[in-house]
Amino acid sequence: MKTLVVGMEKSGRAALAFLRERGEQATPADLKLRDIEGFRLQSDELFDEAWDRIVLSPGVPADLPGLERARARGVEVIGEIELAAPFLQGRTIGITGSNGKTTTTSLVGHILQSAAVPVQVGGNIGTPVIAMAQTSRSEQWNVLELSSFQLETIRLFRAQVGVCLNVTQNHLDRHHTFENYAAAKGNLFRTQQAGDFAVLNGDDAVCRSFAELTPAKIVWFGGADLHEGQVWVGGEALMPLSEIPIPGRHNAENVLAAAAVARIAGVPLSAIASAVKTFKAVEHRLEFVAEIDGVRFYNDSKATSVDATIKALDSFEGGLWVILGGKDKGSDYTVLRDRLRRKAKGALLIGAAAGKIAGQLGDSTVVHDANTLDRAVEEAWRSARPGDTVLLAPACASFDQFESYEHRGRVFKELVNRIQHGADS
Repeated sequence: MKTLVVGMEKSGRAALAFLRERGEQATPADLKLRDIEGFRLQSDELFDEAWDRIVLSPGVPADLPGLERARARGVEVIGEIELAAPFLQGRTIGITGSNGKTTTTSLVGHILQSAAVPVQVGGNIGTPVIAMAQTSRSEQWNVLELSSFQLETIRLFRAQVGVCLNVTQNHLDRHHTFENYAAAKGNLFRTQQAGDFAVLNGDDAVCRSFAELTPAKIVWFGGADLHEGQVWVGGEALMPLSEIPIPGRHNAENVLAAAAVARIAGVPLSAIASAVKTFKAVEHRLEFVAEIDGVRFYNDSKATSVDATIKALDSFEGGLWVILGGKDKGSDYTVLRDRLRRKAKGALLIGAAAGKIAGQLGDSTVVHDANTLDRAVEEAWRSARPGDTVLLAPACASFDQFESYEHRGRVFKELVNRIQHGADS
């Protein structure tokens, strides 16, 4: 087949390497110039050439006009995980949701590994699925974090265990409507079969609606499983809430989902509880960075949506200096007002969305237009008092000033480390 691979970041490069190793004719394309053999610069006209198949990286919108014309001509337009599907051995756990995907995916992998269950973890974090296909084994579980960008183009890809944690407004700049975004998440359950499992948050209306899409057995989890100071799974006490090492009620719900998945994989409750207690927070997700002269710094750069920022704010009692901003995704920031009024001493705004955020926050808290992250950290440190917390939870994408949310988080930690070294000297 003559295949065009579009988007030369990590998953696109992995797809290109996979196809070429199989001896297929694969042409790489990207909007940026790349030093790759056979490279073509991406354009709308490029899609009109005689391709048998077009493989999209997650960052490439699936509704580009050239792609629509290609589909109309009968060209197969798929994503990298759909390309991987026929080659992925073993059973697959697919985890999606607007918030908590990375933590829950990492936690499931940690629990299975701790219980000596053969497992590999990847997808939207770490290793691309197409690269995992090459290391997959029949006796192994493949634990995958799956984004809406990856799920919008699947047809045959199937997760024997599908998980949806929550669905709140996100990526409207890409999907245009909330309904389109939710439908992409729902695709994970449409491709399941009888005998599979769908692990769904019963407290979330969209997650509940996914139960109608799948022939899989439904396993519910939610806030009702957190009571009497305990985490309950299937009517049995798993562990005290106080022993969960990652803060916030949302992380307790992530533990519920991960525990339900681990039970399906055959792990006993005692082994699940032991593994949860040894789990360390995912980098850039409510990650404690340092305490300097009584001021604590937390890196939640992965909070790229308003709902993720709400969950971060809910993890603290108050005394917050919150760094917000970046590239807007069509979000409504007015919903932050109440929490900022109750919990924040100030909001420090950065990036392209700063003006919109300032307008929508109104007088809910003191607003500082810092513009850049380094100025925001410096101003927060200057304003904070012992007992306060400086929290990076931007509610925005990072691409206006940074390469990724990881890059943004690393820069934040470097800035905090500089302050710490200055304080220690």
